[in-house]
Amino acid sequence: MKVAGEAMRTIWLEPDGRTVGIIDQTRLPFRYETAALSDLAAMATAITTMQVRGAPLIGAAAAYGMALAMRPDAADGGVEDGDVERAHARLLATRPTAVNLRWALDRMREVLLLTPPSDRLDRAYAEAAAIADEDVEICRSIGRHGLHLIRAAHLRNPDRPVRVLTHCNAGWLATVDWGTATAPLYLAHEAGIPLHVWVDETRPRNQGAFLTAWELGQHGVPHAVIPDNTGGHLMQHGLVDLVIVGTDRTTAKGDVANKIGTYLKALAARDNDVPFYVALPSSTIDWTLEDGVQGIPIEERSGDEVALITGLAGHGGLETVRLVPEGSAVVNYAFDVTPARLVTGLITERGVCSPEDLAQLFPDHQPPAAMGRVPVNDE
Repeated sequence: MKVAGEAMRTIWLEPDGRTVGIIDQTRLPFRYETAALSDLAAMATAITTMQVRGAPLIGAAAAYGMALAMRPDAADGGVEDGDVERAHARLLATRPTAVNLRWALDRMREVLLLTPPSDRLDRAYAEAAAIADEDVEICRSIGRHGLHLIRAAHLRNPDRPVRVLTHCNAGWLATVDWGTATAPLYLAHEAGIPLHVWVDETRPRNQGAFLTAWELGQHGVPHAVIPDNTGGHLMQHGLVDLVIVGTDRTTAKGDVANKIGTYLKALAARDNDVPFYVALPSSTIDWTLEDGVQGIPIEERSGDEVALITGLAGHGGLETVRLVPEGSAVVNYAFDVTPARLVTGLITERGVCSPEDLAQLFPDHQPPAAMGRVPVNDE
């Protein structure tokens, strides 16, 4: 996608071919800064503090974290089997809701344990690069399939823009490129289909107001930021043609875990006959789970994310201020689960399907008995 008119990805290798570059997403939208990560500890910190975030990007970042751990000069790693296992465990502990983290780490561990120790450094970087490249193509395919939905909405009402509501950031900042929920939007914009995107602010971390709005603006896609509770009102008044969100974990039955507040958008969409779509790469599907409400662990984050907010002050500097009274308890669940019955369709790299047809779209998926229980990971 684009930053100041130039195409780039969210994660890359620096000129030395070993150091990993990232966009520090905790500084957006007020500061565009990059960071260079040279060891496992730095990558683990970047994932934990959400310098990198979004389920697909976390998977790619974790893969590069494993590669960093294979560097002979790495303080926390090496090339022996024990180093591979320790790097895997450390990165796995960084976040708990999106499944991509575990998926990418398990893939890296399997490849590295089958590789002679002397060859693990180069093999690790090659596999991490492959995971990143695959994510780009998967998101591009999601975009192509979702584009048909937007084009159909435009054909129904050709005299006005297609109005799409999205929640949180499932954009290119949450992936390596293109995004999941935003990929159809970018392709539609490039195809000349008029769009207007309603961007939920997405409290408490404001990923919509800070990240989605920033990246849509960089790409020239018309949009407006709205308070989280505005979506239902817009739907009641016929101002939303479809909802497209992302997901951090999808069960075998099509329940989806996404940023807190997604469930309420799905309820409003159902009540107002607005199609509700979820865009996801297949790496986000947890085939070991069927009941998402009961089975998906929900990350509970620090109450400071709700009680405090950082923004651009009048003097041009960043300031953090308190929003709630001192002493008031704060509860901060990061995700909720939208049951499959509220989901119109799942937009995957293989096509669009109803939740009940997900397994038919992926007949080659691993059965639960083969996978074992898979814990979860991000936002």
